[in-house]
Amino acid sequence: MTVSSCDRTIDRSMRLPLYGWEVGGLDHFQYLLLMAACLLITLPLEFVFGARIYRRAAGLAFAVIPVVIIFSVWDIVGILRDHWAYSTRFTTGVKLIFGMPIEELVFFLVVPICGLLTYEAVGQVLRFAQRRSRVGEGDPRA
Repeated sequence: MTVSSCDRTIDRSMRLPLYGWEVGGLDHFQYLLLMAACLLITLPLEFVFGARIYRRAAGLAFAVIPVVIIFSVWDIVGILRDHWAYSTRFTTGVKLIFGMPIEELVFFLVVPICGLLTYEAVGQVLRFAQRRSRVGEGDPRA
């Protein structure tokens, strides 16, 4: 017997999981664990490269809140119109307004924060490199 979902076909006799790897007992938390990993991986950018995203709460809120509102509305419309759905296997089952999974709200918060951290860290590195090259220009030995 063959099972087909999302353009993926798997023969049941092969006993392969339809959605890839299985994380024993944690399947319902995979989405949230991925978001936590994203935050954890980008957290050093705040301290090592001086991104200063978390220290500027007002600026962070100003950047993230419009994203959360726009994409939440878009997501809810997609859910209500049956354009997409979320696997109960990989989500906790906690639903917000109009059936939006809590994981989607977390996604809409985490991704912009990680993007801002990366953007600011790259900016800090480039500013450091620029200052360093200016110092080298004035050096008679250069």
